[in-house]
Amino acid sequence: MSLQAASDLIWRHWREGRLLAALPPDLAPADRGAAYRIQALLEPRSAAPLYGWKIAATSLAGQRHIGADGPLAGRLLAEQVLAADAPVPLSGNQMRVAEPEVAFRMGADLPPRAEPYTVEEVMAAVADAHPAIEFPDSRLEAFERAGEAALIADNACAHLFVLGPPAPEGWRGIDLAAMPTRITAEGREPHQGRGGNALDDPRLALAWLANALSAQGLTLRKGQVVTTGTTTVPLPVEPGDVVRAELGGLGELTVRVEA
Repeated sequence: MSLQAASDLIWRHWREGRLLAALPPDLAPADRGAAYRIQALLEPRSAAPLYGWKIAATSLAGQRHIGADGPLAGRLLAEQVLAADAPVPLSGNQMRVAEPEVAFRMGADLPPRAEPYTVEEVMAAVADAHPAIEFPDSRLEAFERAGEAALIADNACAHLFVLGPPAPEGWRGIDLAAMPTRITAEGREPHQGRGGNALDDPRLALAWLANALSAQGLTLRKGQVVTTGTTTVPLPVEPGDVVRAELGGLGELTVRVEA
C-alpha cells in the first residue's frame, strides 16, 4: 500500500468536493497505525503550521454510529478554521451538522514520553478554554460503514472549525463533565447535552489526545487548539441558519451558515 497515494486520493476529493465510494483495497489502511500515517501526509499540504487537533467519536453513541472501537484523532489545518463572523460554507458537505464543543488552547508543549500523561499534567499545560463549533464532514460516501481506519485516514471527519472567545477567569473551577450545553438554530428543536458527553469529561478527552499523540511520537504543541468532541447530538444545519452554541460557564458562540 502506498501511503502517499492514499493521501493524494483523499486530498484530491476534498479539493474537488467529490465523494469516494470507498478507498480502493490497495490503498485502504489495514489498521490505525497505517491510517494515522496517511493522515499525517495531509499536514504538509497546509501553508501554515498545524492549528491543532480534533477528537471524533468521544461518546459510545458516536462510536457505534461509525463502527469505531474508541475515539479518533484528526488534524485541524489552518485553512479549515473560520473567524466567528465569517459565513460557514456548506457546499459539498454531506454531513451538514454543527457540534458544540469544549476547546483548549495549549500553553506549553507536551512531548512524547514513555509514561502516560495524567489529566492534572495535561490541564496544567492548558492556557485557555473556549466554546467552539465544529462542522465535520467526510469524503467517504458511506462514512458510517467505512470503518475506523478509513475514517482516520480521512482526517477523522475534520472539516470546518470556529473557535469562540476565551472563557472567563475562573473556568478551571467549573465541573466540565456536568456543565450543561445547548446548540440551536431558528425553527428547530434545540439539542441539549453536557460536557461529559465528550469522553465523560472534556479534560479526560484532552488527556486521551495528548497520550494518543505521544504514542505516535508527536508533541502536542504550545499554541495549538484541541477541540474535544461534541457535547450534544449533532444539530442538522441548512444554508442561512444562525447557529448558537451555549457551553455553560465557558461562554457562547454564534455563527452564520452561508445562504
